[in-house]
Amino acid sequence: MKILVTNDDGYKSKGLNTLARILAQYGEVTVVAPKKPQSGMSMAVTMGLRPIAVRELGTDEGIRWWYLDGTPASCIKFGLDNILHPETPDLVVSGINHGSNAATAALYSGTLGAAMEGAVNGIPAIGVSLDTFDPDADFSAIRSMLPGILDKILGGDACKRRGTYYNINFPCLPLDRIKGVRVSRMGKAHWEREYRPYREFLASLGKTPDEQAEKYIASSLPDEKIYVMAGDFTSDSGNCDDADHLLVEQGYVTVTPHNIDNTDTAEYDRLCAII
Repeated sequence: MKILVTNDDGYKSKGLNTLARILAQYGEVTVVAPKKPQSGMSMAVTMGLRPIAVRELGTDEGIRWWYLDGTPASCIKFGLDNILHPETPDLVVSGINHGSNAATAALYSGTLGAAMEGAVNGIPAIGVSLDTFDPDADFSAIRSMLPGILDKILGGDACKRRGTYYNINFPCLPLDRIKGVRVSRMGKAHWEREYRPYREFLASLGKTPDEQAEKYIASSLPDEKIYVMAGDFTSDSGNCDDADHLLVEQGYVTVTPHNIDNTDTAEYDRLCAII
């Protein structure tokens, strides 16, 4: 099996390195990951005649490593068109994301955007996330449980439906506290107070701007105000009991099947009856 791997946290992230080594037991792994973090990019691609830097990083324990200075979806495109071509990978996997991609987060996620790029090309695709932003997170529960989940997803006819991709979310819990694995629906949620004054918000976290942020602030115009996107995740009313974000909060690993076909079939039927 040939597997193409990426993420949205950048090629140096612990989650990506953990995932690549989990997948190595399934076949030949090629990693093409962003040069720097690309969270929130969804399925965006790097275009507009912008030069794109690519670097081959070599092979480590049989895993081929590359980075590309672009979005996660662009990484998958480059892997398909420039590294693996004329062959096609059997599987695309994105992650392990540092942070949940349950509920509405799936719409913004660069992790899931890369999985969608695989699905667009007719390749079975999976996104994997852990519900913590800790860059040094403990991935031992994922190392233990993910192979069994993959075996079930990849077995039989599961991946033969064109356009399907899978969103797997792990709670940030030790293995012995995880309640099990549940098939789930995409939950309904939103963010409130999404933009906060930058320095005030960092101060509330006990942090100070890094060098890159200071340069950005110093280059701003005198009448510009600096904000940061840091909203409060809020669950909506009317969620089903099997909504993914609710199950993750309860301590379950969730597997949510998505599809790139966004057609509202109920509305399609209604319109067909009146137009």
